[in-house]
Amino acid sequence: MREIIFDTETTGLDNKLDRVIEIGGVELDNHFPTGRTFHVYINPGDRAVHPEALAVHGITDDFLKDKPRFEEVVEQLVDFFGDARWVAHNATFDMGFINAEFARLGRAPVPADKVLDTLALARRKHPMGPNSLDALCRRYGIDNSHRTKHGALLDSELLAEVYIEMIGGRQAALGLATADQGRADRQEDGEVVTVASRRPRPLPPRLSEAERLAHAELVGKLGDKAIWARYEPPGT
Repeated sequence: MREIIFDTETTGLDNKLDRVIEIGGVELDNHFPTGRTFHVYINPGDRAVHPEALAVHGITDDFLKDKPRFEEVVEQLVDFFGDARWVAHNATFDMGFINAEFARLGRAPVPADKVLDTLALARRKHPMGPNSLDALCRRYGIDNSHRTKHGALLDSELLAEVYIEMIGGRQAALGLATADQGRADRQEDGEVVTVASRRPRPLPPRLSEAERLAHAELVGKLGDKAIWARYEPPGT
């Protein structure tokens, strides 16, 4: 399953009047980062950046003057997202703006069933909160010390790490984080090979002695050609 973890920055809070000025996205394939990203700044035309929004993301009107308009980047955006699921934190906000921009160009909105809201996911998983992106980074031990202001691509990268943690852990961690613990690299024939470290203590057996004996009895009745005989020596 292909997903795009994305974020937007805007001129303000009203998607009927304000405009998208930055979009960032990170591609996941079956919850693994592919390394592909999308990032663009957008000229909002005659809509000025509201001072309160400026305080959040620091993107000025002057900076945006020579950036492309939304209609100039929409095909790049649509091509990058393709048939992927759209994943955002407080997706109602971001999708409200994206769909408003699409509507201005006569494009159909993104269907609701193609969108996942990680804020709703976090609230189900951590009902006592807090569940802001910064709070979730602290909860999962993700370094966000370089996040002094909001930025669409940076926030997408952080959210991708948070999302991976929320759905199952850092086995699929991004290269944005530190190297995985419990793994080691070694050289073999000039190539770097990653191998898993041994557990400090083996996991306890899950089979009881009675279950093990019952299995051995069953295997004994299957004859010498039973497939289990290839893996278990006689009498086990």
